[in-house]
Amino acid sequence: MTVARSILLFVLAAVAEIGGAWLVWQGVREHRGWLWMGLGVLALGAYGFVATLQPDAHFGRILAAYGGVFVAGSLVWGMVADGFRPDRYDVIGATICLIGVAVIMYSPRQA
Repeated sequence: MTVARSILLFVLAAVAEIGGAWLVWQGVREHRGWLWMGLGVLALGAYGFVATLQPDAHFGRILAAYGGVFVAGSLVWGMVADGFRPDRYDVIGATICLIGVAVIMYSPRQA
């Protein structure tokens, strides 16, 4: 159950961070205004809190692993929100990142 909880938290963190960054992007680059930017800042703040809920107590490990989730999640967000179509190298790179996440987070370690 710990792995499932951890994966769910990574997904929630990705939605908060990527969504927050996208909202700020929309507010600034697409001239949608302060409301979009403000919501983006709130979502980015929520990301910081979600990350603290990971079962592993090591900040560096969590953030390093989340980097891989962010890479893959950003490509998915771009597909859904902006019609971006990743090429095979994007997919290969994201897959490598997610393998890295699995190695960093879920490899057996001695206590």
